[in-house]
Amino acid sequence: MPSNELYLAVLPLIHLRDGLTEQTLTLFPDRNLATEFALDEVETFILFFKNRTDLLSGGSVTGYEIYKEPTKDGRVVVRVVQNVK
Repeated sequence: MPSNELYLAVLPLIHLRDGLTEQTLTLFPDRNLATEFALDEVETFILFFKNRTDLLSGGSVTGYEIYKEPTKDGRVVVRVVQNVK
């Protein structure tokens, strides 16, 4: 089955007009752009992403697989395999 290898990133957003702030999850095809998570926070972001994958599936996207990959300094990068038809 074909797939796309993507990496999870958390992006802080600051709205210029009203100063509101939020965090956004996104996926990048380059590991260098991935967020390196602390061990005590990674599960929260993975769970949040897993709870939304049904909204991201459909059409040619059939599902997602999520893998934690340790970094040299003891943090974690999240690799997401997007399965496609």
